[in-house]
Amino acid sequence: MLDVKKIADEADIIVNGYAFKKCEEGFRVLNLHKLDKAVVFSYQGEMLETSMDDIELRIVSDYLEQNRKYMEE
Repeated sequence: MLDVKKIADEADIIVNGYAFKKCEEGFRVLNLHKLDKAVVFSYQGEMLETSMDDIELRIVSDYLEQNRKYMEE
């Protein structure tokens, strides 16, 4: 079972219920309201793997592009 509080605490940013975290592949994103919905993006913004539908994926992709600057070191 995933610990939502721990995931949220470890996230680099949270946007509208999505936890964004930098990872080796790029960025991992988890829907904190539906824990079975996640995506991994490359650093170039390409989707590498997902369990989200196309609409949710587009929304999350837009959030990433708009907020990526807040995750830069």
